[in-house]
Amino acid sequence: MSGFSLESPRPQLPLNGLPFHQWRFPDGTLWTQFFRTNAGYLLRFPDLADFQVSSDGLSATCSPAPDVTDATSHHLYLNQVLPLMLSKQGKLVFHASAVEFADGAVAFAGESGRGKSTLAASFAASGFRFLTDDGLVLEACANGYQALPGYPSIRLWDDSESALLPHGAETAPALAFTSKARFLAGKHLAFCPQPQPLRRVYFLGNGSASEISFRRIHAAEALVEWVKHSFLLDIEEKRLLASHFDEVAKLANQPICYHLDYPRRFENLACVRRAIAEHATEQSVVV
Repeated sequence: MSGFSLESPRPQLPLNGLPFHQWRFPDGTLWTQFFRTNAGYLLRFPDLADFQVSSDGLSATCSPAPDVTDATSHHLYLNQVLPLMLSKQGKLVFHASAVEFADGAVAFAGESGRGKSTLAASFAASGFRFLTDDGLVLEACANGYQALPGYPSIRLWDDSESALLPHGAETAPALAFTSKARFLAGKHLAFCPQPQPLRRVYFLGNGSASEISFRRIHAAEALVEWVKHSFLLDIEEKRLLASHFDEVAKLANQPICYHLDYPRRFENLACVRRAIAEHATEQSVVV
């Protein structure tokens, strides 16, 4: 378990030293800076909040910038900081969404903008239950791996909202720094609160395909994909990195990984769902 506490707002003062890691958006905009402290780590989201994270990843304290709402602080914790904390605790955490099928979970992994949340919402709005929007936690079990449920909400851009959800779908408070809305699980988005065995993983292409395509990927390629989409708090801690790599290598050897690409048109999503459902429930391994 991980603990979270929220302090009163205060200005973000300059920090000593350089960050050991940074996250930037595709357009180059700075999103997160990672610093080391005597007590662990400081994660700075410029003009939004600083998070002091303990060295063991078990606790975090948020100091929001002035005028930043509690909703923003909690959003950053749940969607950005908590997955990193879990990685520090030795958990396998990935940038992926997941939905429940009849015999287990199907996950969608990919870079930002590849459609992970849209697929999860499309399935959830069509009667399937989703487990997570982004921040998939996997645990080894007797017969492979199980996907753990995450926070019961899905974040969507305006165009996905308009295409997938009816007017009046329940939302969390709006956030000033993004136009993405967070939709809460309920009658319009079904949520699965129980762990599910992981049956298929689809690494999403860039949408350049002219038709829906599935391609089985083998262990070496799957390992690269899993590593690329991992949440990691400390990318320089050799012991934890070695352990993470070993665990991901075991995961990559599971014969469940595929590359998936399809034209990104909302009117085709019903066909995409049917194709995924048929492929994911096949008993034989598709090459």
